[in-house]
Amino acid sequence: MAIKPHRLQKGDAIGIIAPASPPNQENLKRSLSFLEDLGLKVKMGNHVYDQYGYLAGKDEDRLADLHKMFLDKEVKAIICAGGGYGTGRIASRIDYGIIKDNPKIFWGYSDITFLHIAIGQQAGLVTYHGPMLASDIGKENADPISKRYFSQLFQPEKLDYPEGISNLKTMVNGSAAGVLTGGNLSLLASTIGTEFEIDTKDKLVLIEDINEEPRAVDRMLNQLHMAGKLEDAAGFIIGDFNNCIPQRERSLVLEDVLDTYITRVNKPAVKGFNIGHCSPHISVPLGVRAELDATNKKLTIESGIE
Repeated sequence: MAIKPHRLQKGDAIGIIAPASPPNQENLKRSLSFLEDLGLKVKMGNHVYDQYGYLAGKDEDRLADLHKMFLDKEVKAIICAGGGYGTGRIASRIDYGIIKDNPKIFWGYSDITFLHIAIGQQAGLVTYHGPMLASDIGKENADPISKRYFSQLFQPEKLDYPEGISNLKTMVNGSAAGVLTGGNLSLLASTIGTEFEIDTKDKLVLIEDINEEPRAVDRMLNQLHMAGKLEDAAGFIIGDFNNCIPQRERSLVLEDVLDTYITRVNKPAVKGFNIGHCSPHISVPLGVRAELDATNKKLTIESGIE
């Protein structure tokens, strides 16, 4: 049984970390007023402003911030400032016992997918796939709908994907239910062959990505297919594939690639969800039970907090 973190209350402290690439500093500063408007206090990690090439500080420093925030009794939720690259570098060094003994809300997406998978499997904690501070919320044109879904951290309630917010299309008819897992396709593929290899058995699998040509999406889906991960799944939730367009004259388009792999396994599937590198971005808990009615294009997800 997965561990659900406790809900937030006004006055709670939020820990901010940058476990991947250096976040946009202006956007990060701008995002803090959003948290304050929610009635929350902010605690910044010691290394959020560090830069070490394409990383937000050295591995040991980003790891230290993550451990410190889970150990800090005042901190009730940890929100990642941004993604990029780097979480896979620290995954094998995390003390998952600390996380299991100090369960709290953990929120992010994109490169944070590696941590969602690792934390879910090693600590049994429900985590949240949602827009991040510097990458999304702190932008001047941040969508109010993206912001609105932070409310699910304050009150346990079933989440129904909102009708009309995006153009959903059924790929395979039918209904499926299971624990929701997944995230960024590139990161899911990178878990294969590691101790954190994604478990898709009888689960609803979410995939999304950005800036990947169709042939790259093809390669990653083929890897998941050959590893049996697509065939093991109960169904598929296809999120946003932002700017995944051909950069060469001879190419399949993204729809061709998705159709090839998803229809091959013939499990209930719907594409077009505004989940991922998009605006608005609907945040969802991972590690809880979800139900997909692909025929009627409806997705319902259990609350991720208690």
